[in-house]
Amino acid sequence: MAKTDFKSVDEYIAMQPEAVQPVLERVRSTIRRAVPGAEELISYQIPAYKLPGGPVLYFAGWKQHYSLYPATDRLVEAFKDDLAPYEVAKGTIRFPLAQPVPVKLIERIAKFRAKENAERGKAKATAKKR
Repeated sequence: MAKTDFKSVDEYIAMQPEAVQPVLERVRSTIRRAVPGAEELISYQIPAYKLPGGPVLYFAGWKQHYSLYPATDRLVEAFKDDLAPYEVAKGTIRFPLAQPVPVKLIERIAKFRAKENAERGKAKATAKKR
């Protein structure tokens, strides 16, 4: 994948191998459904979803898997049983392309991250008032 100046998530997905595109579209629609108010954009050259408090979730396609970022320590702990079948390392959750997209899990992860984002925003607002 030589192109690295994507202008939209549509363009990013279109540049992925044909077999991967439906998987990434499913991930995308799951995140959008879970966090409907999030702005969809390209950040760090991958699809990202952002709320007023900051980034909620990123995803990227790879040769054998797709990844969700960031997998915060709180998230990994909260979902440790659900994430057991997947590779989790350095803030990344890797899902094999050969397996069905775990829609319910990704939905719950996106909502969890949105909640983390809101809590972080509240903490920043409280700190500014002091």
